[in-house]
Amino acid sequence: MLFSWMFIPFFFQVPIFMCSYSSNECLVRINYSLYGKGNVVIAGFFPAFAVYPLDKTTDWRMITFTQDVMVEFKLKNYQCILAMMFAIEEINSNPYLLPNTSLGFEVHNVPYGQKNTLASIFCSLSGLSHGIPNYRYKTERNSAAILTGPSWAISEYIGTLLDLYKFPQFTFGPFDTILSEQRQFSSLYQVAPKDTSLAVGIVSLMLHFHWIWVGLFIIDDHRGAQTLSDLRSQMDKNGVCIAFVEMILVSRGSFLTKSWKNKVQILDSSTNVIVIYGDSDSLLSLIVNIKQKLLTWKVWVLNSHWDNSKFDEYFMLDSLHGALIFSHHNKEIIHFTDFIQTVNPSKYPEDIYLHLLWHKFFNCSFLRKDCKLMDNCLPNASLELLPGNIFDMAMSEESYNVYNAVYAVAHSLHEMTLNQVQFQTQEGKEMAFSPWQLHHFLKNVELINPAGDPVVLDWKRKSHAEYDILNFWNFPKGLGLNVKVGTFFPNAPEGQKLSLSNHMIQWATGLTEIPQSLCSERCHPGFRKSHQEGKAACCFDCTPCPENEISNETSMDQCVMCPETHYANTEKSHCLQKTVTFLAYDDPLGKLLTFISLSFSSLTTVVLGVFLKHRDTPIVKANNRTLSYILLITLTLCFLCPFLFIGHPSTTTCILQQNIFGLLFSVALSAVLAKTITVVIAFKITAPGKVRRWMLVSRAPNFIIPISTTIQVVLSGIWLATSPPFVDKDAHSEQKHIIIICNKGSAIAFHCILGYLGALALGSYLTAFLSRNLPDTFNEAKVLAFSMLVFCSVWITFLPVYHSTKGKVTVAMEIFSILASSTSLLGIIFAPKCYIILLRPERNSLYHIRDRTYARMKNLKT
Repeated sequence: MLFSWMFIPFFFQVPIFMCSYSSNECLVRINYSLYGKGNVVIAGFFPAFAVYPLDKTTDWRMITFTQDVMVEFKLKNYQCILAMMFAIEEINSNPYLLPNTSLGFEVHNVPYGQKNTLASIFCSLSGLSHGIPNYRYKTERNSAAILTGPSWAISEYIGTLLDLYKFPQFTFGPFDTILSEQRQFSSLYQVAPKDTSLAVGIVSLMLHFHWIWVGLFIIDDHRGAQTLSDLRSQMDKNGVCIAFVEMILVSRGSFLTKSWKNKVQILDSSTNVIVIYGDSDSLLSLIVNIKQKLLTWKVWVLNSHWDNSKFDEYFMLDSLHGALIFSHHNKEIIHFTDFIQTVNPSKYPEDIYLHLLWHKFFNCSFLRKDCKLMDNCLPNASLELLPGNIFDMAMSEESYNVYNAVYAVAHSLHEMTLNQVQFQTQEGKEMAFSPWQLHHFLKNVELINPAGDPVVLDWKRKSHAEYDILNFWNFPKGLGLNVKVGTFFPNAPEGQKLSLSNHMIQWATGLTEIPQSLCSERCHPGFRKSHQEGKAACCFDCTPCPENEISNETSMDQCVMCPETHYANTEKSHCLQKTVTFLAYDDPLGKLLTFISLSFSSLTTVVLGVFLKHRDTPIVKANNRTLSYILLITLTLCFLCPFLFIGHPSTTTCILQQNIFGLLFSVALSAVLAKTITVVIAFKITAPGKVRRWMLVSRAPNFIIPISTTIQVVLSGIWLATSPPFVDKDAHSEQKHIIIICNKGSAIAFHCILGYLGALALGSYLTAFLSRNLPDTFNEAKVLAFSMLVFCSVWITFLPVYHSTKGKVTVAMEIFSILASSTSLLGIIFAPKCYIILLRPERNSLYHIRDRTYARMKNLKT
């Protein structure tokens, strides 16, 4: 045998029995040591009991032991004892691991207070019933390591002492960064994986269910502060708001929470989701203060380091129905459940805890003096028969960590044994070891446990924890099941980290569907969030989206502008495709303008026909009939000009629109100007001067038309050469349409043409106005002056209207101006002549003209 016994002392955070309560022999045995014979020596104070005065409130965990003492069961901690027993039995039955060594353990109860805790560890190190510093009672048993937990505080207290002796210490509670990073705990090893991804997992759960208004209850220590910081960071990054934060104070000396102020406004908060981070003891004060409030509509999100059996005492178990719990993802330990099923007082007669359990739950007769059961006990009684809220058959996280810690110690001992065998062969020395010699092997240990999970003790090489998401089922009350409903793997690809089976989740009592947790109701599509000043980002009002902007999702921060080719629907939730339109012939407006254009064009043609038929009459011959013919032909074409503006625009029509319009009106206005000048020259011919006679005889006014037209052609050429008109789209004038229009290209050139036409019209008007009183039967000066006045009025009115309208209306206004100005020329100049020609033909003769002239001269003489 290399060495006969290896002991792993085992420490838990539970109250120690105070001997002053009673001197009963069984209680003394409970609080100190049990020794049993067999291949594996198990001794110790295991954390299965707490002793209280008799006046404490009783529940199912209590058993009246004497007249003044009661014993409380700590069943969750007892499962850790069973996990250690199971692991050691596996190791001792494995011929390939520590083949010549039996591995044993002893268990110690941890009392309240730092002083009593250190006294207990001194007892263990001394090997006596009372601790003596720096003294070790020589026995055949060798201590290899000490396990502590689940509280970080007890591990810290014990670690301070063990580090002086470089004694290997394992903690099986939640991972604590401070314990690993501080150099004072160089002999401490944490078995649990890192919880650095817990905040990410919780926030991912919030986002999955769209919970953005969350309350926090967090233990007030360095772990709670780090968790709060991580949660704030992740929540801020993902748009989740904190409704309130309540730090739960913990007394490090007693491991019990201090008095927590019951703040009704926090419990009555509008949030329906509350995250609790802490352990069972840290939650006690919280539970006591809200025991009268049945918060069955709340959803609780918890970390796994808590004991739900504690809450039944305060009538909160039903309120926790539907809670979601983040538990470390561990593979199943084969045969562990079978092992628990076989545990009973007959198999382990020296285990007083089992005798008390059987007496309490299976009504077995109990001999208090010896802490033994009588023979009248059910043969088939088993821990499996206990309800789930009393004893959970599934291995807890702490038990799994204990299991891994035992295997880590065993593998390190195995490696050290092989190393010692090598040196013994070379040097021939007797094999021996001290616990501090294990550190070299423990720091480098990296093994795969029987379940297939890796076990690494070096905290720098530990992987981030993976989580199972459990749903706590406790309806009907007492069911107490933790059902796996999802997983969170922090190293998985983005979008695949969280996996949930929503249909398996049972929500809190009174909820039939996924609960909502919002500060403000979500803004429906078509609205955007308007944050309320001085409140959290999740508290907002809903404001309708502006014109042509949409929000197609709920609770959008900003509305999105629709593309130019789309427009917002009435609800402002979607962008709809705009239809392409233009001033078409089948439009009502297009039909009206087409009808007017054709009608007046036809009318002008009729007038031209009348003038041609009566071309030899005085009224037609007066004021240069050739110019009248040119003017009528031009007006006919002007009335047809709108056809270039109606219909689908093209590059050709866009170029012709303005240039043909300008050219025709230049001819028309120059013809009017020529007619006006002709009148002036005709009545001034009697005055001296050969120039006027030459101008009349040589028909000089007829040259005004080509000269004016040439100037117009030059202006059009410059326009086309610099910035010609082109086809354009107007997506803004009408909400639901994209209007195809002709862009003028150069606005300056367009206005120059209008200015040139205005100059011709103004010149004609001034000339006609000056000659309005010249005597003549058929003097056109007055009608020409009036027609030019109307023409100028039309186009002066056109300019502001043109610039204030858009789309098809702009095109229609330009067509209307063309028709109106053309109509003014046709009606004012030619309507009186047609009236005389057709209705008063007697006035269109030389005899009538001669009689009117004679009468006028006679009136002048008198």
